[in-house]
Amino acid sequence: MVTTVRVKARRDSDLDGSTALTIDALTRLTAALDADLQATNRAIVAKMESPVALIPQLAAHLVAAGGKRLRPLLTLASARLCGYEGERHVQLAACVEFIHTATLLHDDVVDESVLRRGLASANAVFGNKASVLVGDFLFARAFQLMVADGSLDVLRILSAAAATIAEGEVLQLTTQNDLATTEQKYFEVIRGKTAALFAAACEVGGVIAGRPEAECAALATYGMDLGMAFQLVDDALDYNASVAELGKTIGDDFREGKLTYPVLIAIAEGNEAETAFWARTLGEGNQTEQDLATALSYISRHNTIERTISRAETFAASASAALNTLPASPMRDTMQDVATYTTARRH
Repeated sequence: MVTTVRVKARRDSDLDGSTALTIDALTRLTAALDADLQATNRAIVAKMESPVALIPQLAAHLVAAGGKRLRPLLTLASARLCGYEGERHVQLAACVEFIHTATLLHDDVVDESVLRRGLASANAVFGNKASVLVGDFLFARAFQLMVADGSLDVLRILSAAAATIAEGEVLQLTTQNDLATTEQKYFEVIRGKTAALFAAACEVGGVIAGRPEAECAALATYGMDLGMAFQLVDDALDYNASVAELGKTIGDDFREGKLTYPVLIAIAEGNEAETAFWARTLGEGNQTEQDLATALSYISRHNTIERTISRAETFAASASAALNTLPASPMRDTMQDVATYTTARRH
């Protein structure tokens, strides 16, 4: 039986039939993998246990904050798409979630964030020191799970992803407040900090199923392009005041001086006054309370949100096409629909 899950729309009037269908794709994927996902959640809770009380306390705070578990879902889905019938995918899905959660803990400290998924971030509740150290603990748990799996290929893929994520975050730090950041450098950043884990999460599903190299490569391409689309949309939503209920304060990237795709377009096409504005607010970090509203007006003037979404749609289409290498199945159809859902998040 497929469970019906109510999805809260940003604005009901924005949802036409096609958008409702694509938003339902993630619900359908979650429902199809319900047993695997429940097993993964149990594995996550079990591996977060520690005699050091602060670790499970902070971990429980993260679990309470919710989240779609998209990355572990991709591992579970890829394994099932490839006909895998064992149990290794559950532990590896938990591993992928630990890597992701560890990076979130560290990111919130670096960015001095106070919210995560609409709730107080772990560093706001427990402090920066605890967040960094528990993040380290989760990375260690992830590597324990990789080793326990026993596959050198799995270890190679996931450990490489962990290193690439760190490189992407450091690269983003070096481009922060730098108005000379190029589009190429921006894509290099998001490929590292976001898309690499999507790619690894998908690829290991094919590896444990023993699928041919071409199919595993196709899964990695799907994950990489899906991750690129996901981050582009996320960056667009940061400047979309109509979706403030996403659990992320609108304008975080602006306040942190991040040069994301919507801003890069606005800078490239802005007049002299706009260039001076971006130089002061992002380059120098000299901002007033009114500056976000001005930034949003420039973003709107150059239509950069829709143009960012359009770029994301190109990546989503590429992700969907990559799965055509694998045999047709309902799971393949749903995973392709999830790629479309990613760009429908603008609503």
